[in-house]
Amino acid sequence: MAHEQWRHIVLERPPAAIAYTTRPTRGAKPRIPPRDRQHHSQFLIKKFEEAWQKANSERAVFHADRHGVYVEFQSDPDFDLSIRKLEEFRTRRVRLLNVRTEVSESEDPVTGETVGKVTTFATVFVANDMRNYFLDRLEAFAEKETPTGKPSQWELVQSIGDIRKALRVESFWTDDKALIPKEEPEWCEIWLSSDSKEVVSRFEKLLEEEGIESRKGTISFPERAVKVVRATRIQLERLSARSDDIAEYRLAKTTASFLTEMDNAGQAEWVEDLLSRLYVQPDAQTSVCLLDTGVNNGHPLLAPALADEDCHSVDPAWGVEDHDKHGTLMAGVACYGNLKSCVTGREPVIVQHRLESSKILPPPPNENHPDLWGFITAQGVYLVEISRPERRRALCMPVTAADNRDRGRPTSWSGKIDQLASGSDDDDSKRRLFILSAGNISSLSDAITYPEAQVTDSIHDPGQSWNALTVGAYTEYDQIVSKEYAGYSPVAPREGLSPYSTTSNIWENKWPNKPDIVMEGGNLGRGPGDFPSEIEDLSVLSTYYRPVESHFWPFYMTSAAAAQAAWFAAQLQSGYPNLWPETIRALMVHSANWTDTMKEQFLQGSTGRTDYAKLLRICGYGVPDLNAALFSASNSLTLISEVELQPFDRKEKGSGYRTRDMHLYDLPWPKDALLALDPTTPVSMRVTLSYFIEPGPGEIGWKDRYRYASYGLRFRVKAPTETSGEFLRSINAAAQQESDEDGSSHATSKNWVIGPTGRNRGSIHSDIWEGSAADLAESNVIGIYPVIGWWRERAHLGKWASRTRYSLVVSITTPEETVDLYTPVATELGIAVEVPVGF
Repeated sequence: MAHEQWRHIVLERPPAAIAYTTRPTRGAKPRIPPRDRQHHSQFLIKKFEEAWQKANSERAVFHADRHGVYVEFQSDPDFDLSIRKLEEFRTRRVRLLNVRTEVSESEDPVTGETVGKVTTFATVFVANDMRNYFLDRLEAFAEKETPTGKPSQWELVQSIGDIRKALRVESFWTDDKALIPKEEPEWCEIWLSSDSKEVVSRFEKLLEEEGIESRKGTISFPERAVKVVRATRIQLERLSARSDDIAEYRLAKTTASFLTEMDNAGQAEWVEDLLSRLYVQPDAQTSVCLLDTGVNNGHPLLAPALADEDCHSVDPAWGVEDHDKHGTLMAGVACYGNLKSCVTGREPVIVQHRLESSKILPPPPNENHPDLWGFITAQGVYLVEISRPERRRALCMPVTAADNRDRGRPTSWSGKIDQLASGSDDDDSKRRLFILSAGNISSLSDAITYPEAQVTDSIHDPGQSWNALTVGAYTEYDQIVSKEYAGYSPVAPREGLSPYSTTSNIWENKWPNKPDIVMEGGNLGRGPGDFPSEIEDLSVLSTYYRPVESHFWPFYMTSAAAAQAAWFAAQLQSGYPNLWPETIRALMVHSANWTDTMKEQFLQGSTGRTDYAKLLRICGYGVPDLNAALFSASNSLTLISEVELQPFDRKEKGSGYRTRDMHLYDLPWPKDALLALDPTTPVSMRVTLSYFIEPGPGEIGWKDRYRYASYGLRFRVKAPTETSGEFLRSINAAAQQESDEDGSSHATSKNWVIGPTGRNRGSIHSDIWEGSAADLAESNVIGIYPVIGWWRERAHLGKWASRTRYSLVVSITTPEETVDLYTPVATELGIAVEVPVGF
């Protein structure tokens, strides 16, 4: 039975804002070994003095005019180093620069098994005039006590296992140590300890003096600035010896190659027929901007949607044309969605959005050149915004790093995208919707071990971006009809994960769930000897950059999936022009579902929350449904709320900062309609919470996720049996456990499919409640509450009083086709329900 369809209900009335009452917390108790106070104090004083003397000798060798020294602090294996206490010295000219961990393997004397022990290292800059101050702290540990009877400075000093002069490269290298440059120069990111113009200028002058090549531009984050330089190990050592401003080194990123030889996929008459049925809205204020290799808008199917003035290039010398074909392939899908259906159909085709192109990849011979990709991406974005500031756009970038070594850890590239999305570089005045490809499996030959290879191959940088919508790939293509490939079989089953896709299954739990969604990315064929082959029958159809040779070309991988997601986003932005980018992202995730094949592949009959959390790490939230994202139905009601909230504030009494506000929704609810159903009727509710964090991606913050994200938000739904007081106390308890960082979660309703432990990662959280109609009728109260982040923990940056915003999307659905959930809610809110939306 077909259901009438209406626009979703956007709530105009704000939720109730109530004061937050979580009790003060200092976080989880650190693991600190017992010490003999006298012996340990003397030991550390001796080690600190030795480090200082060696640093002074180094300064003499390099004739460095330095204002301090670099010292490295080390924990005992499997014990904590008090990073929090090291950070507290910041105002006394002692700067924590980076935190690293190393795993050493040894044999367990009892079991004989090989075990790994984790040691934490912290590199710290100590100003010259702070030497005695620091020594006083070490002496106080042995000689003084706090009012509670503990040794003075006990948490810091007792946590330190050793002190040494910082190594000139290793103490700053936060990437894989095997990637440290040797005799041949490598492109490296240098993260400076301040984002001030004075520090950047001073460092750029030092690069000139040392004759070190650097790339154009700088990325700035709170307390960090990033430059890309081409240096040998010896040159990095000299920089460490001469500069007071180094925080960390990493290997710079190179982009992946997108070139794949493909056969002709179409005929010119298809184009003529489609053009006769095509209408492109000429004054559309919605666009998809492609950050790629440029686009050939001379293609007859792209010319109506992509004007010459909307084609840009980060470097004018590159030209705006597509030198590679990848950008034009992206454009065909971003413009038409399923181009094959448009070409082979007979219905009118209406395009309600425009295309824009911003070329961020240079033509040969500079292709795949390591660079400061965050800076280049930002320049590409600014070009289109300056040209067309009035447009609502989805920024679609299929460009990813060639490696996947980050495994969820933020980088300068993903951090810049988070910064651009949040608008934090624009005085919070602008939010941006980014759509990124997840990146493809590292080696096509490995794809044949499907799905094991995909499950263990990590999403590529910058796909770990918290604020971007990261798109992986699934496939519906499983039919091979070409005689050339007779005897071949598809690698992936229909509606299963695409063989090209990557996942976040091997990431640490503190990093976001990625991908967010999956879209069609094509399949591979399995041929003789199990060798994988790209086959036209298993590909997406798109436009070719040289239409004089061919108008159409097959398109594969997560790039094709990202282009489809951008088209999808444009449909939502056209249909709901006033909704925030956070809400568009939320609706795409909210409408997504896992296919039966995905569940069979990765749940394998299990239905526990841990199993669903793993499925989420592999397939995201599944495949989005455009109809569900656009419309409510009589038996499927969707409510949308867009509001602001201030997460933190200064304590009214005493020093320090506190969590400030939470929001309480008493949602308009079709209780009577639900209660009229058989009490045992299965119904579902879906809740999606979407917000954009401001990044603070210095390595200091990567011990826990709270230091990267400016804040976090969580949702909680009142259980049918809970009183209002019990519900508020349960929110406080849940927030308390998050603050304690113990990885657990407060006991919550068993009705949730994923549960808070699995869903509370990143900056978009979605889950499905399944239960009876009677229980859902009493579950219309939702709390939105903040959890800690660097806005509060690093209050000296002055963001503790900042306001933020979020989008909440709530849907309730019943399989009962005669029930009307929409009308009673619309009537209560004074919304006229007249003519339903056409199908």
